[in-house]
Amino acid sequence: MQSDNITVIKPRSSLLDLQLAELWAYRDLVYMYIKRDIVTFYKQTVLGPLWFIIQPVLTTIMFMFVFGNLAGISTDGIPQPLFYFSGIIIWNYFADCLTRNSKVFVENQQVFGKVYFPRLVVPLSVTISNLVRFGIQFGIFLIIYGWYYFSGNAGVTLNTYALLLPVLILLVAGLSLGFGIIFSSMTTKYRDLTFLLTFAVQLWMYITPVIYPLSTIPHDKQWLILLNPMSSIIETFKYGMIGQGVFDWLHLGYSAVFMIVLLLVGIIVFNKVEKGFMDTV
Repeated sequence: MQSDNITVIKPRSSLLDLQLAELWAYRDLVYMYIKRDIVTFYKQTVLGPLWFIIQPVLTTIMFMFVFGNLAGISTDGIPQPLFYFSGIIIWNYFADCLTRNSKVFVENQQVFGKVYFPRLVVPLSVTISNLVRFGIQFGIFLIIYGWYYFSGNAGVTLNTYALLLPVLILLVAGLSLGFGIIFSSMTTKYRDLTFLLTFAVQLWMYITPVIYPLSTIPHDKQWLILLNPMSSIIETFKYGMIGQGVFDWLHLGYSAVFMIVLLLVGIIVFNKVEKGFMDTV
């Protein structure tokens, strides 16, 4: 007796095959991974989601003391807590997604070697689950923002560019996913890249306008900072939400194009490595 329930597994015909239909078919698995990431984090800590608040708050206080007071770096008239916190929450989302996605193959080799499912499910779920942390931190940002806004601080104004927030989150998610899956593909052979990436992310923040406004950079050298696709995203966020910053559609468009190209390259590399990574991991 023959069964009609036959699943045929075959190699991809193209490295650039996104297999969106297959990802959609496995949407329940994406949800399961997202739920697992959130629940696991809560169970393994005493303070649970409070760490999502403690970390950026302590970082903001440290930045205020070191860069704001000791170094005397300008914040363009924006209150220091608001300026630093606004940059930290965007950067944290990017750095967390990038770091975790860079370990996808290494940390999931046991699962990948036993059962088939679209491998992009894992980095995609990581990128989505980190939105929970971003949402909590963004809520704290709104509290700080409300305090200064309703107290009549002249340096804090809201404008229509704040509506670009979903676009900015999408760009950050795409950049972190693209960089993450590229590094994940490379670490299957070169484990040293894991340590290099941790160090690189720390340095990367200093060439991103998180602790300083772009306007403090000499005009003829700003293009060097803007080569970093995260720079225009953070500046746009500050411009829309606070009213201070450097905004240009051209700069934001560059970040969008960079993200799209990076994702395409990342998917090509990821798909290529996926076919034989168990032989090298």
